[in-house]
Amino acid sequence: MTRKKRIKTNTEKAKLMHFYYSRTGFYMFIWESLKKAFIPIVVVVIALFLINEYVYNINEGLESITDTFSRPGIFTFFFTSETLLGLIPPEIFIAWTKKTPEPIINLSILATLSYAGGLLSYFIGKLTLKIASLRTYLEVKMAKHLKNSKKWGGFLILVGALLPVPFSISCMAAGMIKYPFKNVVLFGLFRFARFAIYAWAIFKVVT
Repeated sequence: MTRKKRIKTNTEKAKLMHFYYSRTGFYMFIWESLKKAFIPIVVVVIALFLINEYVYNINEGLESITDTFSRPGIFTFFFTSETLLGLIPPEIFIAWTKKTPEPIINLSILATLSYAGGLLSYFIGKLTLKIASLRTYLEVKMAKHLKNSKKWGGFLILVGALLPVPFSISCMAAGMIKYPFKNVVLFGLFRFARFAIYAWAIFKVVT
């Protein structure tokens, strides 16, 4: 007579997850990411304040950008950046929204475009699997990220959404390992929280 396999309690499952994440270095990764997140925010805010006070009037510069470039053009450029590895810091665009007539609406559009760009990166990641040369190139360039994605899955998407780890790279790696898209959609929603937090800090400097 076969013995029934005992179903683990939620507490036991939580302990196993805690042990796994401890053993694989996830908590240390989070700690390092938090340090990387805190320092840039402080540096950016202080730098913006000092530059605005003693070097160059940032408010005038942002107004110049608003007057020179169309809003659709800025959004298109931002979306492209957020889709292709997030090469341009979103903080620049967040500061720009403060000088627009409708900062909250434009900030919301930026957050949505960043989120959508990450989701598109997921499918780009899946597409690379069909192109041998590109897959090999990215597997070398993104080796560490792919390794972390396989270990931590959705939690890495969450970290990418909230912290300085490029969100698009996290999503692209998820696509390359065929991580469930619905989970990317869910964890990626934390991207909106990041934009809200950064905007709160940056809006205090940009007037």
